[in-house]
Amino acid sequence: MIMVKKARDTENYLHHIYIHMNEADQFVIFSGLTMQQFVQNAGPLQHLLLLKHEYEDSSFNIHTQLEFVPDEEVLSFTKEYMDKPTDLRWIDFADERRLNMLTPQEQAELLYIGHKKEPIRSPFYYQLQNRFVYLSNEEESMTKIYFRELNDSIHLVVNILNQVVRDKERGAPFWRRKQKEGYPELTLEQCIAHKPLMKEGVLLSLFKLEKSKATYDLEIRSLPESVFPDEIWDELTAVMKHNPDETIRF
Repeated sequence: MIMVKKARDTENYLHHIYIHMNEADQFVIFSGLTMQQFVQNAGPLQHLLLLKHEYEDSSFNIHTQLEFVPDEEVLSFTKEYMDKPTDLRWIDFADERRLNMLTPQEQAELLYIGHKKEPIRSPFYYQLQNRFVYLSNEEESMTKIYFRELNDSIHLVVNILNQVVRDKERGAPFWRRKQKEGYPELTLEQCIAHKPLMKEGVLLSLFKLEKSKATYDLEIRSLPESVFPDEIWDELTAVMKHNPDETIRF
């Protein structure tokens, strides 16, 4: 008798995030990523030079005629966009002294990025010492981020998923918490091993197993080019009916 594996119910998954990596141009397309998640999990951020925004409490740089958010105000800036996501485009920079050294050509390139959501050349500037270029569209259904170090994108996703796990475990009844072993943890190495799939575009889906020593599965599903990232959430039930291409258990 052939046993058919029962499909998991979509609502039982803890988190989904779409990632499509472009290694040649050093950017990643995300869907299911919020500005708050990025700020909390990308590591300490520098000042943010705002290329497109609706933030009213920014500072102003006379040299570039652009507004910016000082590093100590980044968290406040993030909270502003928690409940009203919008088009948001920025590039980080080390300090205002360096910002004042940008040439007219470099300033023009930044304006182009803010308008077209793509750079004329590499968007990583010696003067700015920037690590990221963050470009989100309305309601953050899609976010395009350039990474100076592309593996930082995988590190970001690992941090987000591990935070979901910690939040889940902390919410478990006291007698079920792992006091000695700590929380299950997805590693950077586990995800980097699946980097080739990420270059094709994948949906990562986190599921908690019951009655198992290995408590979580991260399912990886390749999505065809015909499926646009911002449409995934309308078609999620259909997408999840397909078996995952790979599964990471941890």
